[in-house]
Amino acid sequence: MNAQQVYALAFGAHPDDVELSCGATLLKIIQEGRSVTVCDLTRGEMGTLGTEETREAEARAASEAMGYSARLGLDLGDSRIRNDRDALEEVVSVIRHFRPHVVFANPPDERHPDHMKSSRLVYDAVYYAGLKKIHTTWKGTRQTPHRPAHMLYYMQYRHFEPSLIVDVTNTFEQSRKGILAFSSQFYREGDTGEPETMIRRKEFLSGLEARARYLGEQIGAHYGEGFTLPRPLGVGTFGALFPDA
Repeated sequence: MNAQQVYALAFGAHPDDVELSCGATLLKIIQEGRSVTVCDLTRGEMGTLGTEETREAEARAASEAMGYSARLGLDLGDSRIRNDRDALEEVVSVIRHFRPHVVFANPPDERHPDHMKSSRLVYDAVYYAGLKKIHTTWKGTRQTPHRPAHMLYYMQYRHFEPSLIVDVTNTFEQSRKGILAFSSQFYREGDTGEPETMIRRKEFLSGLEARARYLGEQIGAHYGEGFTLPRPLGVGTFGALFPDA
C-alpha cells in the first residue's frame, strides 16, 4: 500500500480518547476540506465496561459519524503500553504512511498512566520518523522519512492553560455523535448493574460541555477546545495568524 497523505493524524491511547478531547476540532478541520485520520494505540481491552468487540464496533461507528479518512487500531496493550523499540517503530511506520502535517496526541501529564505513556511514545515517534537511518516498512514496502510540522496535545482529565483555543462553536454539537457512538462507556437512564467509572458518571458528559463553554468564553465563542504545544509556534505570515477580517 502506498503512502496516504493526510492533513491531521490524531493518536489516542484508547478508542474514544480522540473523540472526547478534540473531536470538534477534527470536525472543523474536515469541514475546512482537509483530511483527518485517527490511530488508536490499543483496543481498550482492559476497560471496565464493554468488550474488545464492542469497542471495535463503537470505534467504527464513531469514524462514520465523524467522517475520518481512515481509522487504524494498533494493539500495543491496554495498561501495558511500552515505549520500546518495537512500539516506537510501529508508531513511526504509521506516521510515515499517513505523512501528516499536524499530529494530535494525549497530554504528557494525565490521570491515566496509558495517556502519559502514549504521549511520550508519540512525541518520540514524531521525531524519529524524520530520521532516514531508522528503517521501517508498511506491508513489506520500505518507507521514506517524514516528520510532521506540528504537534498538539489535547486536553483530557487534567486542565491546563492552553497554548491555543480553537473555536468549535459550529462543530461541537455534531462532534457529540462521535462521542455517543461509544455508548457502552457512558451513563444511560435505566441502566442497572453496571459499575460506575470516571466517564460513566451521570455528570461526565455535561462536564465536557461545561469545559467547552468555559474555553469558548475565553476567546469570545460559544464552545472551544484547548491545546498545548511541546515547542513555540513559529509565525511566518503575521496577518494569517491575526487577520483583520
